[in-house]
Amino acid sequence: MTRQEILAFLTFSVVAAITPGPSNIMVTATGAAVGFWRGLPCLLGVSVGMASLMFSVALGLGQLLVAHKSILPLMNWLGALFLLWLSWKIATAEVVGDTKDKKAFGFYHAALFQWVNPKSWIVATGAIGAYFHSDSISIIPYAGAFALLFFLAAVPSLLIWLLFGALLERHLFLQRSTARIFNRAMGLLLAASTILIIV
Repeated sequence: MTRQEILAFLTFSVVAAITPGPSNIMVTATGAAVGFWRGLPCLLGVSVGMASLMFSVALGLGQLLVAHKSILPLMNWLGALFLLWLSWKIATAEVVGDTKDKKAFGFYHAALFQWVNPKSWIVATGAIGAYFHSDSISIIPYAGAFALLFFLAAVPSLLIWLLFGALLERHLFLQRSTARIFNRAMGLLLAASTILIIV
């Protein structure tokens, strides 16, 4: 990859990672529930999950799924069901005074979620279609470079969302009623994003 191609792809990756979507809502809600440090595994899970999806799509998984169109509706419904379950967990999360007693969305849930997240698939296929040269001599290292670059762009982009959630937890959640309203609002936003999947 040339320096210009790297810069262009990094710019795309930052924009894709920082714009609102289901993963950003999940990271924000996690930061609000358990604070910054305990929310880091969720952030890393999103970043690693997205990078692994980018790597797989670059190797041809995206073309395979497009060729077998019967798999796509199943993936859409699985994604919608997972989002609805996640939104229910967020909306009904118990409000407790100490973040140590709260449960966080961990690394594995966040990473696996990227594989059923429609925004992740749109970003991965769009990025590979626009920036990836399939005639590269060594396709595996080339795909690995794309995955690594996306990871490096996603981590600082998602840090903004995690910090935002952690600041809310510190300054706004002194009252349980405020925490409940926030949890329900985040759960509703996440549930609403399922419309993008099933419509």
